[in-house]
Amino acid sequence: MKKTLIHGFVLLLLGLMVASCGRKNDRSSTTNWKYNDQKWGGFEKLDYEGQATGPNLVLVEGGTFTQGLTDQDVTFEWNNVPRRVTVPTFYMDETEVANTDYREYLYWVENTWGATYPEVWRRALPDTLVWREELAYNEPFVENYFRHPAYDDYPVVGVNWLQAGEYCKWRTDRVNEMILIERGILENTPDQKNENNFNTEAYLVGQYEGTVRKNLPDRRTGGERPVRQEDGILLPIYRLPTEAEWEYAALSLVGNQAASKDELITDRRIYSWDGNTVRYQKRNRYQGKILANFKRSAGDYAGMAGALNDNAFSPAPVRSNWPNDYGLYNMAGNVNEWTADLYRPLTSTDLVDADNMDLSPFRGNKFMTKVMDQETGAPVTKDSLGRLNYELMDTTSTALRDNYKRPEVYNYLDGDIESEVDYKYGISTLISDKARVIKGGSWADRAWWLSPGARRFLEEDKASRAVGFRCAMTRVGSPTGNDAPSGNEFKVKKKSVKRKYK
Repeated sequence: MKKTLIHGFVLLLLGLMVASCGRKNDRSSTTNWKYNDQKWGGFEKLDYEGQATGPNLVLVEGGTFTQGLTDQDVTFEWNNVPRRVTVPTFYMDETEVANTDYREYLYWVENTWGATYPEVWRRALPDTLVWREELAYNEPFVENYFRHPAYDDYPVVGVNWLQAGEYCKWRTDRVNEMILIERGILENTPDQKNENNFNTEAYLVGQYEGTVRKNLPDRRTGGERPVRQEDGILLPIYRLPTEAEWEYAALSLVGNQAASKDELITDRRIYSWDGNTVRYQKRNRYQGKILANFKRSAGDYAGMAGALNDNAFSPAPVRSNWPNDYGLYNMAGNVNEWTADLYRPLTSTDLVDADNMDLSPFRGNKFMTKVMDQETGAPVTKDSLGRLNYELMDTTSTALRDNYKRPEVYNYLDGDIESEVDYKYGISTLISDKARVIKGGSWADRAWWLSPGARRFLEEDKASRAVGFRCAMTRVGSPTGNDAPSGNEFKVKKKSVKRKYK
């Protein structure tokens, strides 16, 4: 009897604690009006559960670092001068996108649009002819590398920058659709066709409904409503990482953080791992093994029979080789990787004291806006593929702004005097507005290109047998993985103030 009373008392205390916690946040701190109550207008304030980690993503806690070359500039290009920048926390794919991942994408594209818009599927196909060489027998790779199951887990190559961007859009929609299905909001409808396919943006603006299982409760009307962005349920877009994000993640300097956890990195890194050599140095069973897949010297892609050094004559599986301190595989070697950035030899932070350009540095902004209906103020009807329509921002609206004046800023502070420069692609330069930065080195490159600071470029509509990609995602809210709020918190005892009223 006594135990029962104690047990009941404990449950009562817990109930009161929960109730008090609920009361603490159920009213506005500025108006005292109730949240989430239809009688008080139904304004919703949710207990945000934190951003979920999407499939295959790894949290990369941001910070400041010296972006740029960490090794001798053997090409004498001076195209990545060291400079201090800060990269906010983001997510990065643990691995490069594999052949089987890309084939899944093609399968969906063909199933959804193939009958009506076969050109969409053809446009997404990788270029398998990138394997051909005039003086090499590479036809087996042409025929087998992308489709044979032996290469399922190998990085997809022959995909250009534009195709990689389309894959990111598709992946965003499939992941968010699965979130809604697993939460019991939408039914699984794998037979979607043409414009009637799930698109995250179209769903959020009410231009896609799908087969609804059970929507969320609507605190305003007392009925139901679809998921909104304010619910924090859907993930941000998958995208290509910026050059700064890619380089920061590859260096993985978190592994060189001082044990005291002070703002101190003990050493810089040449590669994605400690040390100035490409071989494993600790005295254990891995000692002497090569840590990445690259070309050691002229004609040496994998070493000698019986003692293969990197154990790969071409790309290796995406989870092979040494992962860095963020747990990311093949951030050095295997295949070069596309980044989002437009290539210019110099960057804005090299040229000016850019106080506002050293946070999330990126070149390639092209500011777009949704095409809106002039009468309703809502986005116009989605296109035949089920996507919202966008257009370049009007220069009359950007001219009134202080933070940017033009909608396309590819050449902003790139070191050229705009009135005197005429880019003649193929005549005086190979750099154009389609040149995109690739990073990381590949199975066909020497070790110097494995340094995260090394950079090259490739036209966005071209592909290579030595270039693949991985996706990134923005981290919203807290910069740490435990969803603690930003900023330092201090428990300060507040002094009570006695007010006298006359």
